[in-house]
Amino acid sequence: MIYTVTFNPCLDYIVGVEDFQLGMTNRTCSEQMFAGGKGINVSIVLKNLGIESTALGFIAGFTGEEIRRKVEKMGITSEFIQLENGFSRINIKLKSIDGTEINGTGPSIGSEELERLLKKLDTLKKGDVLILAGSIPTSLPDSIYSDIMERLEEKEVMIVVDATKDLLVNVLKYHPFLIKPNNHELGDIFGVEIRERDQVAPYAKKLQEMGARNVLVSMAGKGAVLLAEDGSVYESPAPKGKLINAVGAGDSMVAGFTAGYMQKGSYEHAFKMGVSTGSASAFSENFATKEEVEAIYKTL
Repeated sequence: MIYTVTFNPCLDYIVGVEDFQLGMTNRTCSEQMFAGGKGINVSIVLKNLGIESTALGFIAGFTGEEIRRKVEKMGITSEFIQLENGFSRINIKLKSIDGTEINGTGPSIGSEELERLLKKLDTLKKGDVLILAGSIPTSLPDSIYSDIMERLEEKEVMIVVDATKDLLVNVLKYHPFLIKPNNHELGDIFGVEIRERDQVAPYAKKLQEMGARNVLVSMAGKGAVLLAEDGSVYESPAPKGKLINAVGAGDSMVAGFTAGYMQKGSYEHAFKMGVSTGSASAFSENFATKEEVEAIYKTL
């Protein structure tokens, strides 16, 4: 079974406003609301690809109940932990001004509530996949990802980590199955700027030397590179298509890679599935469908 963890899930409220004016009353011309958070996004895309997963994390208040309802309405199994206080965050994304967002803070997570999640994770067994994705709420220690991996170290769970800088670097000693920095995040770790695919391998190799088994680096319009644990290096330019919505493309790549590896146990196939799924989501208003992914896969 695949498990995704979203520590701070949200409702993404996406609004369009024509001729937005600062300091004035603006009215929307379009509105959409989705359950969001990186782990939830991965579960949604896996479901679209026909792969079952269980979504874990924390929810609170009326917004938390709506997150649960939306997730389960999509046919995804959820085992969220209900917090007593606060409410799950709402993130506002303004379509009219590209890249403009207002993200909520989210509720505080207490030590007892965290322990409930950890005990759920204790039930994972060899062959299970755990996907840890996204930022950590301020109420939790920065070491939480590495704490989870240390706790599960003897269980031979395949762990995927999609996080940034210290959150990512700190887990490497526990040998995650897959990490997926983008080229900017990879550059930040080593204090360099990485613009082209041929610059990726030396730094991705350093992350392998630090403990990562497989390093998948996304580069938006420049494509992607995979350094696999068997020594293989795969790279691909970005598939051709019109960028419609880049939000969640990285989460889609993680879902596609995971699904591909679960299907065939082949890093080449997993890489192509990751590239195809990330691109299909970027070329779509919503997350990639299986048909969209298969169409792009055939072009690689």
